[in-house]
Amino acid sequence: MKVVAQRVTEASVIVGGNRVAEIGRGLLVLVGVAPDDSDADAAAIAEKLSDLRIFTDADGKMNLSVADVGGEMLVVSQFTLLADIRKGRRPSFIGAAQPDHAAPLVQIVADSVADKGIAVSTGVFGAAMRVHLVNDGPVTIVIETSAGAIR
Repeated sequence: MKVVAQRVTEASVIVGGNRVAEIGRGLLVLVGVAPDDSDADAAAIAEKLSDLRIFTDADGKMNLSVADVGGEMLVVSQFTLLADIRKGRRPSFIGAAQPDHAAPLVQIVADSVADKGIAVSTGVFGAAMRVHLVNDGPVTIVIETSAGAIR
């Protein structure tokens, strides 16, 4: 599983001209799922995202989590994170999980974060989405898992 987490002041998802999700201050989380990813990987990602201290405290140090600042999280599936661009000029997506495997794992990430009391919104799995965000910092973190462990 590969995740890109961006600290934002606001973010939203538009599908078919309609705003389907939006958050204020918090994290926009783009989630790519590989075929061998498991529930344990999704849970590990959710745990790391919930506790990641990338918000600034009163001293200007990255010392607070999204929960600490009363932030929200917008979780969006993005299979293109698993693109293989080693050959040619067209990305290959054979490293991305099929929707029937990926969708439940993306939902586990969202549900596990919500279980920690963090407000979570989601994109629409498989839809053509327009994601709008104001990156705060900018702060962008890439997280990967393998066999339930963060690397």
